[in-house]
Amino acid sequence: MLLIFGQYIILILSILLLVMLADKIRIAYPIVLVVGGLLLSFQSWFPSMSINPELIFIIFLPPLLYEAAWYTSWKELWRWRRVISSFAVLIVIVTAFVIAMVSSWLIPGFTLALGFLLGAIVSPPDAVSASSVLRYVKVPKRLKAILEGESLLNDASSLIIFRFSLIAVDTGRFVLHQAAGSFVAVIIMGIAIGIAIGFIYYWAHLKLPTTPQIDIVLTITAPYVMYIVAEAFHFSGVLAVVAGGLFLSARSHRFLTYRSRFQGSTVWSIVAFVLNGLIFMLIGLELPVIIRELGPVSLWQAINYGLILAAVLIVCRLLCTFGASVFTVFISRYISTADNRPGWKGPLLFGWAGMRGVVSLAAALSIPIYMSSGALFPQRNLILVITFVVILVTLIVQGLTLPWIIKWIKMEDPDHHLPAQQQHNHIRKKLTQASVAYLDAHPNESLKSNSLLQQLREKWQQEAHDLLNEHFDELEEFGNVYLEILERQRSLLLDINKEPEVDEDLVREYLAVIDLEEEKIRSRYIEKREA
Repeated sequence: MLLIFGQYIILILSILLLVMLADKIRIAYPIVLVVGGLLLSFQSWFPSMSINPELIFIIFLPPLLYEAAWYTSWKELWRWRRVISSFAVLIVIVTAFVIAMVSSWLIPGFTLALGFLLGAIVSPPDAVSASSVLRYVKVPKRLKAILEGESLLNDASSLIIFRFSLIAVDTGRFVLHQAAGSFVAVIIMGIAIGIAIGFIYYWAHLKLPTTPQIDIVLTITAPYVMYIVAEAFHFSGVLAVVAGGLFLSARSHRFLTYRSRFQGSTVWSIVAFVLNGLIFMLIGLELPVIIRELGPVSLWQAINYGLILAAVLIVCRLLCTFGASVFTVFISRYISTADNRPGWKGPLLFGWAGMRGVVSLAAALSIPIYMSSGALFPQRNLILVITFVVILVTLIVQGLTLPWIIKWIKMEDPDHHLPAQQQHNHIRKKLTQASVAYLDAHPNESLKSNSLLQQLREKWQQEAHDLLNEHFDELEEFGNVYLEILERQRSLLLDINKEPEVDEDLVREYLAVIDLEEEKIRSRYIEKREA
């Protein structure tokens, strides 16, 4: 037991080192983690690791989907709803169909049902991979919004197809009209269950005497409850988590205190980071186990199949994105669209940002080893190898070349967003002006007699004046000097803490206040300016 625990500690430390390396060389960390896991799996002192296929969904998917839904912009999701829904549903189905036809033709003994199963596994692009690549380059806001929205919904579509394909492989029967009706029911009821459970959690946060720690634990349990309840009734657990996450996120400022939101965001960022790191490392670590159990198909044959199907996936997605662009131009003659002239640059970037990752691996690993009859599941390990190759090829080929393509085509932001600093200043102007207006409307006697209120009013007036006159250099200099002062205060507190008569808990409270103040100054005067 101690040895196994030590291996997991080594795994976590390896993830941290590889992520730091990825940041240093400015490469998306999923690429480095997959390659690192693959290299680590060949070390004799670190045996290949595997996870129970029945647990892969319940461990990783609910919290990752919930965290993604929580931080998704509902405004952008609604704005691009037609594009997102078409890619998350229609194009996932088209991709799964194409892979089913090609794989059943290409691979001897591969049935159409197995082809749809494979198509469902590899059809959804991975948002974590795309976002980690895009963080190093400047791209239009709409591209990131559409990719994030697509990743939330395409997982549900692909996993529903995956579920029906499993049944078809197991039973040998597939009735189209029954499957279509069940498909709609699974979607609608999954969303309904997610919102219903979200409302229960909303009520619990709002009515019960919770603390920040209790609030955080409740948010961690929420995605698991949504997923388990929906799956228990054979509906979409993925859509339940996404719907519930969006429902609660939109109302978080009503039922969570500022302390719960601040601490919760830190906890969730750590949880998502660790789970994503583990799943990408697992992609590499699982390969030797899969190869050993590959069966009659040779490794090179399996790799060739994977390379061909990866190329089919890339081409299919590009054709779909350009086809969607052409269709948008046509349909905009009859209905209003968010963008009636999408051009070729956006579809190219969107099509090339189709890296596969977490969901594909989770789905592949969740294929049962045995069917209900007791027989081995046909072609399971071949599907796993093909999935691994597809993930690796799309991560490395598309992931490494996407930043270069973005710089090459030099796509301007068609939405004409203000620069980050100007948006920041616009918001600050509104806030300071409204604050001063409120104090001016305050009873005069209170304002005159309260020196603290007077100082606050003067501070906001000065800030409004600086922002109105756009003293950017002065504001940046102010921020830098303020950070130096905060660092001196921090050093002084550490010296004060050495005095025996001073309570260390009190010093820690002051240090926490300085940390919060530094975060505020950096986001307000330094980082926004750099952006």
